[in-house]
Amino acid sequence: MVLAELGQRVTAALASLSAAPVIDDAVLDACLKDIAAALLQSDVNVRLVAGLRSNVKKRVNMADLGRGLNKQRIIEKAVYDELVSMVDGGETPELKKGRPNVVMFVGLQGAGKTTTCTKYAFHFKRKGFKPAMVCADTFRAGAFDQLKQNATKAQIPFYGSYTETDPAVIAEQGVARFRQEKRDLIIVDTSGRHKQEEALFEEMRQVAAAARPDVVIFVMDGSIGQAAFDQAKAFHDSADVGQVILTKLDGHARGGGALSAVAATRSPITFIGTGEHMHEFEFVSRLLGRGDWGGFIDKVKDVIPEEDQQQELMDKISKGEFSLRIMYEQFQNILKMGPMSQVMSMIPGFSNAVMQPGTEKESQAKVKKFMCIMDSMTDKELDATGTKIFTEPSRIVRWAKGSGSSIMEVQLMVEEYKRLAKVFSTAMKHMKLPKNLKGNMDPRSMQQNLAQMSKMLPPHMLKMMGGPGALQTLMKQMEGKF
Repeated sequence: MVLAELGQRVTAALASLSAAPVIDDAVLDACLKDIAAALLQSDVNVRLVAGLRSNVKKRVNMADLGRGLNKQRIIEKAVYDELVSMVDGGETPELKKGRPNVVMFVGLQGAGKTTTCTKYAFHFKRKGFKPAMVCADTFRAGAFDQLKQNATKAQIPFYGSYTETDPAVIAEQGVARFRQEKRDLIIVDTSGRHKQEEALFEEMRQVAAAARPDVVIFVMDGSIGQAAFDQAKAFHDSADVGQVILTKLDGHARGGGALSAVAATRSPITFIGTGEHMHEFEFVSRLLGRGDWGGFIDKVKDVIPEEDQQQELMDKISKGEFSLRIMYEQFQNILKMGPMSQVMSMIPGFSNAVMQPGTEKESQAKVKKFMCIMDSMTDKELDATGTKIFTEPSRIVRWAKGSGSSIMEVQLMVEEYKRLAKVFSTAMKHMKLPKNLKGNMDPRSMQQNLAQMSKMLPPHMLKMMGGPGALQTLMKQMEGKF
């Protein structure tokens, strides 16, 4: 069972509590049995699973819970707290802007260190850091070429050598250079081996002495399951590992075992890698269905327009001027945010239930096709706000020929435009926004907007979020984030 399915099954087991007429010990036992089965199928150690069931039952004593208490919420919190403790290795050191943070990556060959180094650098670059990468891997052929290619793609400075064979010398020179250039995140990629051996650990110690890292991150292949414990413990004891990043967790049944085994060594798991692309790098908390508002806000910030552009956009929409160009720009923003399943999993309560399996690629392909059709239009057509142009057959045919689309695909794009124009128009009529977007809404307007949003959301989606009360909490969480 891959981790996405594990999260869905745990969430489904907890959601079944709401269907029970009365929540008693029998209902709790059934819920915990389903959760335990999901964890065991994900290769989590049987002793850890038994401990989770026992701890939850100790914390949720039905005899002590009085009438009127929300037993479902109490059980949910107990389960999530136990799941968090299962994969929590303790405190993780925070990187500080404005000073050089040296981070050294270690691990066996084939675990995905170099790719992970680039994802790590790219992640913190988006947070405002100035990262740089040093290739101290002189053991694997092509290591420097791979790092150079990845760093160039992510537009991150790099350092390495085709002639120097001593990794400690390269690490020392690279770190010194980027310290001089005032880089505040210096990432050192080290050599790996196909197995744990003393030569690898000795080289790690030499590179660490030369680079003087603030944090050592162990990158490990998550597909090995519970066997991760011995590997993580060996590196933890030899290299003073401060954090762990698990890779290859996007399609393997043993991910849960790897997560729990590494946590048992008390090494904090800070990220998981779920693919080769730069954005496929997730916080572990998202696996537990709790969302990741920080990651969601970061993605939105990357695509949100500047303040004056926001105001201009809102003014146009409020006047009913929703053009094809605006729709095109919104489609661009959606694609920039990455796979929608990942974006939705960042919002607490949504997890992966919103995006049905197999539909994401189809949806993205449809958006790209619509954009292709709009690319064949003139500026005048893109900026038109009425529907008159859509009634002219000659235009429809020209757009179809110009984009290599069928007449039906063009008509689908037209229908999507009309639907979105109606949605935006309705929202702007009912939502009360401040004239200046920098200003906060008064409490009365906030309540009116919450009521309106509750009506506009599909009932099943509102229920999945936890009802109107949860929606209000989510909006308060977002308040001030931008």
